[in-house]
Amino acid sequence: MGNSCCFLCGCVDQASVGVVERWGRFERLAPPGFHFFNCLAGQCLAGVLSTRIHSLDVRIETKTKDNVFVQLVCSIQYRVVKENADDAFYELANPKEQIQAYVFDVVRAIVPRMALDELFEQKGEVAKAVLEELEKVMGAYGYCIEHILMVDIIPDDTVRRAMNEINAAQRLQLASVYKGEAEKVLQVKRAEAEAEAKYLGGIGVARQRQAITDGLRENILEFSHKVSGTSAKEVMDLIMITQYFDTIKDLGNSSKNTTVFIPHGPGHVRDIGDQIRNGMMEASCAQIDQQ
Repeated sequence: MGNSCCFLCGCVDQASVGVVERWGRFERLAPPGFHFFNCLAGQCLAGVLSTRIHSLDVRIETKTKDNVFVQLVCSIQYRVVKENADDAFYELANPKEQIQAYVFDVVRAIVPRMALDELFEQKGEVAKAVLEELEKVMGAYGYCIEHILMVDIIPDDTVRRAMNEINAAQRLQLASVYKGEAEKVLQVKRAEAEAEAKYLGGIGVARQRQAITDGLRENILEFSHKVSGTSAKEVMDLIMITQYFDTIKDLGNSSKNTTVFIPHGPGHVRDIGDQIRNGMMEASCAQIDQQ
């Protein structure tokens, strides 16, 4: 940039700005287009600066508050300000090194005050601090900082493996909690279903017994009216004998190959009838005593 070149005419490309000198001293800025230079008067095009946005990636290695070494990849997007292109041309010999130096200084001053988790959560704050510092410094040299992006945060390999193991353990613990809650709900629903089934089964048995009782009563009354001279006890004995033989028949016609040994004889029918009558009489006496 320090060497002077003299041309009779010159062309400045679009998105660029030329620096014109006279006898080695800055004279003016040349906008994009075709220009004539008076070589006899000492005019020349000293150089051309691009006003396009440039990107610079900076990799910084530093340590966090909890003593974890990390590498941060910071992407700085900057450009030359057209109005101050002469400052950018003459003040800085290597703007990239200047930007890198300030990025290193700011990042290594902020990150050591943060833990690793805080760094991941507040990386935008780090980028904002770097942007404020660079705007304040580089603005005096004719550069504008457009954006600063904290592209990546890379901890040490051992730290990353440990973080992954911690995350996996936490997820397994959470999955166990959810699984236990699901099993609890399933057991509660199963118990409620069993209780409801037993309740409905009890209602069904009660209705069945009520229907049997009503049927027996009707049979006894009908038999007593149609056959004169028979008592209710005789009719009851006859009905019980009939039901007894029906039960034996059902056991024999069962599809299951199961052998059932029961005492069988005419006297057992009378014993069963006596037991039923005694039970009914005891129940009637108990009701009378309660009244």
